[in-house]
Amino acid sequence: MSTPCMPCCLALTAALFWTVSAAAATLPRSAGIERGRYVVQIAGCNDCHTAGYAASGGKVPESQWLTGAALGWRGPWGTTYPSNLRRYMHTVSEAQWLQIARSTQYRPPMPWMSLHAMSDVDLRSVYRFVRHLGPAGEAAPTYVPPGARPQTPFVQFPAEPAGARAEAPAASR
Repeated sequence: MSTPCMPCCLALTAALFWTVSAAAATLPRSAGIERGRYVVQIAGCNDCHTAGYAASGGKVPESQWLTGAALGWRGPWGTTYPSNLRRYMHTVSEAQWLQIARSTQYRPPMPWMSLHAMSDVDLRSVYRFVRHLGPAGEAAPTYVPPGARPQTPFVQFPAEPAGARAEAPAASR
């Protein structure tokens, strides 16, 4: 009985690896959509990108998910708003989304490092799920630079330390 040669074993192993990798990267459409729904939920995307989601304990209909919010996040970087992902995903291709998700460093509080850490399968699934939902809602308010006051409600970072209060005007003392 002869034993397979080393180059043949390496070639077979490499072919098997690439076949398995390619299959994982191309989930069936319905499985990708379900995976995307799951990733959106466990990654906390709705917490910011769906108005009222966190405050309602997640009791926002899926038809309203990921349409952005007018609640700003204000800090030394200015004031940022959670974008309307439903509209955004319809302006980029899946390949563009992968490149953007892997390279962009968004302003706080967006956890861009979480996007960078996601697998291609998860990023593709998120894209397919959001596209599946269809475009909806309005664009989020635009970024407000540091020093300018936002015209919408906002969360201030860093928050005022407990017990600290602004000095009351002399006329009201």
